[in-house]
Amino acid sequence: MARTPVLAAGGIVLRRDAPQRFAVVRLRKRNEWVLPKGKLDDGETPRAAAEREVLEETGHDVEVHEFLGTLVYDSGGRSKVVHYWRMDAGGKPVRALMSDIREVDWLPLDEALDRLSRAYERAFLENVGPIALQAAANAERERRARLRVTAAERRRARLAEEEPLIDTPANPEAPTAAEIPAGAEASVDAETPVVVDAPAPAEVGVMAETTDIAGGPAADASEESPSSAREIEPVATAVQPIPRKNLIERVRDWLGRAA
Repeated sequence: MARTPVLAAGGIVLRRDAPQRFAVVRLRKRNEWVLPKGKLDDGETPRAAAEREVLEETGHDVEVHEFLGTLVYDSGGRSKVVHYWRMDAGGKPVRALMSDIREVDWLPLDEALDRLSRAYERAFLENVGPIALQAAANAERERRARLRVTAAERRRARLAEEEPLIDTPANPEAPTAAEIPAGAEASVDAETPVVVDAPAPAEVGVMAETTDIAGGPAADASEESPSSAREIEPVATAVQPIPRKNLIERVRDWLGRAA
C-alpha cells in the first residue's frame, strides 16, 4: 500500500538587485543549501503555506505572484510534493530565522544553481529560474509605468489648482478700464475737433470771400471767370488751417452770414 505523499510549498524568491538575486537557505542539521520551503499545516492551503514558510526561513516579508510549478521527489521512503510560487522579498528582514535554518544567502541565478546541494532542486531552478526573472522584469516595467502615469496625473492636478482664474470681458475687442491710461478722456476732449453738421471750413471761406469780391450776392458758379477762380483759390487755402479752439465761433459767424 502506497504511503500518502508529503505536501509542502515554497518559493522561488527574488530580491530587487542588479542583477536580481535568488534566495537559498542553509539547513542547520544537514548543512545543505536548499530552496526555501516547508510542510503544510493542517487546513492550510499550499499558497498560504508557501508564504509562511518563506517568511520563517528567510526572515523577509514577501509578495506572492504566479505559480511556477511542482517538484516531486522521494524523501525518507515517501514522495514529497512541493508547490512553488514566484515571490518578491522586501528590502530588509522583518524577523529572525527559524531554528532549523542556519543562514540565508542571495545569489544570481548561476551562483544559486552552483550553491544548491540537491540535484533535483538544481534541475528545477534551472528550468523555472529564467521564467521567474522574465516575469519579474515584466512586472517591474508595469510598476514603473503605473508610477509615471500617477506622477503625471498629480502634476496635472497641481497645475490645475495653481492656474489663476482669468475674467473674460463681454466684448473682447473693447478695452477694459484698466487698459485706458489715466487722463486719456481729457486728452481726447482737448485734441479731437468738434464735428458740426455744417459746410467744411474751406467751402464756407470760399462762399464768404466770393461775396466780398463781387460786392454783392455770390454769383452763379457757371458765370465765374477764370480770374475770379484764381483770386478765390489762395483765399480758400488761407482759410483751411483754422485754429481748433475758434472753430465753433467761426462756424457760427459763417452760418449767420449765410442766413
